[in-house]
Amino acid sequence: MNPTTASTAPARDIEFWFDFGSNYSYLSVMRIEAEAAARGVRIHWRPFLLGPIFRALGFDNSPFVLQKEKGAYVWKDMERQCRKYGIALTRPSVFPRAALLAMRVALLGAEREWIAAYCREIMQQNFVHDRDIGSVEVVGEALVKLGLPAQQIIAEAQSDANKLRLRGQTEAAAAKGIFGAPTFFIGDEMFWGNDRLEDALDFCYSSPC
Repeated sequence: MNPTTASTAPARDIEFWFDFGSNYSYLSVMRIEAEAAARGVRIHWRPFLLGPIFRALGFDNSPFVLQKEKGAYVWKDMERQCRKYGIALTRPSVFPRAALLAMRVALLGAEREWIAAYCREIMQQNFVHDRDIGSVEVVGEALVKLGLPAQQIIAEAQSDANKLRLRGQTEAAAAKGIFGAPTFFIGDEMFWGNDRLEDALDFCYSSPC
């Protein structure tokens, strides 16, 4: 590819909307960086709170909790999917687990180089180690493990401005028609569910994105 072609080629971008309490978001968080890199696609990380979305739809909890049969199926499916991808899984003792602080930090770091590694670490703390990812202790440990200034980042994440940003991001998710996580956007084209990750990434090459 010559420099002229490279400079005029359409940008390849995917918006990745996720919540740390979402089991299928766990699968996508663990896979998306490698899958996107293999296709030359840039990820825009979009953490949002799934709880308000569910409440607006009339659910006071995850449908996987409210519907016993669906919940039983989902965890069996998670076992199969984790075997397929070679991802560890321990069913959390609390599901869905509140992760407000972890989400605020993710929003703060969404455009920083550590976002992918941070998200994988938080997801593993929830879905492998069964720890409280809403706690300062666990979030702080995750940041320290990545060599980051945990105290400074947590303080910034807990600022009123960042809290409002997360609320606004969740409102933006609702405005885009998002009803679950993970959700991916290629331009205005929406793909829902971990099993649509590859379809979303490949769509970049069937339509400008």
